[in-house]
Amino acid sequence: MAGKTRKSPSDDPLAPVTLAVGQEDLLLDRAVREVVDAARAADADTDVRELAPADLRPGTLAELTSPSLFAERKVVVVRDAHDLAADTVKDVKAYLASPAEEITLVLVHAGGAKGKGLLDAARKAGAREVACPKMTKPADRQAFVRAEFRAAGRSATPEACQALVEILGSDLRELAGACGQLVADVEGTIDEAVVARYYSGRAEASSFTIADRAVEGRLPEALEALRWSLSTGVAPVLVTSALAQGVRGIGKLLSPPRGMRPGDLARELGMPPWKIDRVRQQARGWSADGVSAALRAVAEADAAVKGGGDDPEYALEKAVMTVARAARSR
Repeated sequence: MAGKTRKSPSDDPLAPVTLAVGQEDLLLDRAVREVVDAARAADADTDVRELAPADLRPGTLAELTSPSLFAERKVVVVRDAHDLAADTVKDVKAYLASPAEEITLVLVHAGGAKGKGLLDAARKAGAREVACPKMTKPADRQAFVRAEFRAAGRSATPEACQALVEILGSDLRELAGACGQLVADVEGTIDEAVVARYYSGRAEASSFTIADRAVEGRLPEALEALRWSLSTGVAPVLVTSALAQGVRGIGKLLSPPRGMRPGDLARELGMPPWKIDRVRQQARGWSADGVSAALRAVAEADAAVKGGGDDPEYALEKAVMTVARAARSR
């Protein structure tokens, strides 16, 4: 079913190894969250470690997965596993042959030719696999929207689902956030008129304007756009989604694969070709540390606007300020 990840026959989130494969960021994040939530349901004190390829050196994985004196449960998430260095890949393959008890390893892999040896090794070892393919067709995204409403126990007309996709575009985070906002604010069946009232002509433009100004380091303009958006009723979750997408795009362009033609690079990074040059220009003042700091700030703001904080508007302003400062971190 579109909107739900396809899983291997072993459907236990606490399987020793989970392989999240694809380039749809929202589905990859949900696959990781499902494992973390299951681990914390089994043990509230579960230790969760999220690592980028640069964080893993020979011996790091062995250290993280060594038996604990207190036998604590642990989840180790390796992001962008397709970018791991050869020596680290050897460590991971060795671990796959004999995974540790009380440890759940999650490998997040783009699924392409890059790093295919690790992908094949994980599959051969019997890893639980969650497919997170990019949704490129409008029909798939409409099915995703319908599934989001069904999962929330709500009814939406086909016209409403189609309108959301047409208004908000291809980003699943935008679509999921819109569904959540409509479910929270609207009683009864969600129809096209409700969608138009909430989002038509303003949500996409205003949220992405905020993100563009922030990642370009244009703080006064970003804050002005934010205040205008909030005053006109744009859902805060759409703003955090746009900020996250903007910062992730910067991160992808900081270290792109070399020697690729523009069209191939666009496919590798999961961006339309027209966006590559635009994001490349936005990335000029950024550093890897700046991307990390900005992503943390956006994640904190996202939690706040979804009920984890007392002042969502302040959380958004703080995130925009952090992103704009990070744009000048190089």
